[in-house]
Amino acid sequence: MAKKEAQWEAAKQSLFEQFKLAIERQFGPSTEKYRVEQGDLLINEAEVAVDEEDAAAVDEPTAADSRQPTQRRTRGGRVALPPDLPRVKVVHELPEDTRHCAEDGTELKVIGEEVSEELHVVPARVEVIRHVRVKYACPACEEGVRIAPMPAKLLPKSNASATLLAYVATAKYQDALPLYRQSQIFARHGADIPRNTLARWMVQVGERLMPLIEALRRHLLQAPLVHMDETTLQVNTEPGRPASSPSYMWLQRGGPPGQQVVLFDYDASRAGRVPMRLLGDYAGRLVTDGYEGYAEVVRQNGITHAGCWAHARRKFVEAQKVQPKGKTGKADWALNQIRKLYAVEKQAKALDAEARQALREQKSRPLVTQLRTWLDKSLTQVLPKSALGKALHYLDGQWKRLTRFLDDGLIPLDNNPAENAIRPFVVGRKNWLFSHTSSGAQASAAIYSLIETAKANGLSPYEYLQFVFEALPTLGEEDDLDMLLPWRWKDTLPL
Repeated sequence: MAKKEAQWEAAKQSLFEQFKLAIERQFGPSTEKYRVEQGDLLINEAEVAVDEEDAAAVDEPTAADSRQPTQRRTRGGRVALPPDLPRVKVVHELPEDTRHCAEDGTELKVIGEEVSEELHVVPARVEVIRHVRVKYACPACEEGVRIAPMPAKLLPKSNASATLLAYVATAKYQDALPLYRQSQIFARHGADIPRNTLARWMVQVGERLMPLIEALRRHLLQAPLVHMDETTLQVNTEPGRPASSPSYMWLQRGGPPGQQVVLFDYDASRAGRVPMRLLGDYAGRLVTDGYEGYAEVVRQNGITHAGCWAHARRKFVEAQKVQPKGKTGKADWALNQIRKLYAVEKQAKALDAEARQALREQKSRPLVTQLRTWLDKSLTQVLPKSALGKALHYLDGQWKRLTRFLDDGLIPLDNNPAENAIRPFVVGRKNWLFSHTSSGAQASAAIYSLIETAKANGLSPYEYLQFVFEALPTLGEEDDLDMLLPWRWKDTLPL
């Protein structure tokens, strides 16, 4: 009976923790930070911001209240407008009849000017470009009619320009604006473009981009380290599968600073064959979360597989949330230890790989040793099915992968670069919910790849897409697609 009662108590505690975490996920902040500012979540954020600003102005000490001189903050927090924005000069002159001295009538002279700036927005405007090709023919024989060739287009049979396609793609895949809303916006501007037409354009664009995507993939697989992650995606009409079946969008990221590649790839499966297809014969370093689907490609290719401390920390954050309020426990100690590891990484951020490994050997290895000793002891003291028990067993199961960063200065502490790159897709999924076909999902993957690669290299996604959509159809079969890579963009622009 005592054994049964212990099992019932453990089950009750596990269910209570699951319930508490479910409430936290539903209504709590989606962050791992301990303190969350709620200002950005309020519908009356404008009023709140003004009230806080007034309160801050009242609380500022005067010169008489403090011996230290304080710099008074400009009310409104106005900052200078970016100098690279185009300027339109508007000159305000005095009327001619007021340009004379009121005392003796002498004509006034210009002694200077006072300049103030305001931010101006030019709303989007839809217009039609008419391509007029003049025909020539011999007036004598009426033979040999000649006409200028039609400019190359990304979608030859459509009436969409490269600019329009880049606009639609950026709005959907970067700004998460569904196509039906874009159709409504175009209608307000006088252009009736059905959603089906916009969708067909995006699928065709994705298909045309595949050669460039493969060029990016070749560059990615030359990187010494690759990040990978995956997230769910629902595809409604996929042969042989119910509409409710989960499919997956896979992400890869790698490359040196300034030449980062971010690739999305759609697959109906989450099985280990997918990373084998995506990585090919890659044999470098791979950083992932704890999913075991990467094990086969790691074993066959001899890949150095590293884990993610952010995922390990997340488990202890969940364990901390179900602790009694006002009390500290094992989860707090583990989180503090992981925080120290990240502090070392912050110090090593600007170092090269060799110096970073030396610093880790000096500061991180003792922290990891302490954590391992504590982990071995705690595993025997905590119920495996509790939130803390799950965090401990995850840490124990991933230990080899999590500690590989100690022996290689190129391996980062977590997989956050991949998670940051896949987040825009997750945000967009909340707006458009699903893909209708697998071809639509593949097109989305191609366009997401170009947009996120452009962002990773500090480029404007819209301007880069416009460049690619204009330049790609002008290339012949023998032309090098590498000239369209983001870091070569400026080199390929016409002078």
